[in-house]
Amino acid sequence: MTAAQFREIALRFPEAVEAAHMGHPDFRVGGKIFATLGYPNEGRGVLVLSPEEQQELISQHPEMFEPVPGGWGRRGSTQVLLKQITRPVLRAAMRKAWQMKAPKRLSKSRPLAK
Repeated sequence: MTAAQFREIALRFPEAVEAAHMGHPDFRVGGKIFATLGYPNEGRGVLVLSPEEQQELISQHPEMFEPVPGGWGRRGSTQVLLKQITRPVLRAAMRKAWQMKAPKRLSKSRPLAK
């Protein structure tokens, strides 16, 4: 997975836009960040998930995901290892992150991030 592919998947979700936060590209819906790219380095991204979703993903795909160190990680922020992740797994995980942050009117719909 490349950074460009990560970006492409993120921007396919309804009303997703790219912005920047602390010097890194991020992806938002309704003004809320659901994913970040290039943090802490160019080989990683971050998804904002619930702690339960994070735990599930890490247990299913430990080679693809790990918690962000510290408090953010304990709250569900999850690093994506770009070299390891597959497109279908990233799409499914990113859908969860998008749904957590999307306004209710959008989150009821099923985004097709293909």
